[in-house]
Amino acid sequence: MNLATVLLTTGSVALVGGGRLALDIRGSASALARRAEANAELRRHARGDLGPAPQAASAGLFRSGGAVMALCGAVLTLGGVIELL
Repeated sequence: MNLATVLLTTGSVALVGGGRLALDIRGSASALARRAEANAELRRHARGDLGPAPQAASAGLFRSGGAVMALCGAVLTLGGVIELL
């Protein structure tokens, strides 16, 4: 498999996935935040801790992580395009 193909494929996937999180398309970052909160609550209940939970991750954290992922995907995609030239 050619290096340019690998870079273009992984870069495109990272760019689309990160962009989806960064722009919060269809509430993806909010859904991830709700899911993280539900998982944290389940872990606390399994330990026997019934008190209020500290908030571990917010939608803003997922959005900023998505922006970093999209930026890295853009760099990989650009590297694949340069490799083709």
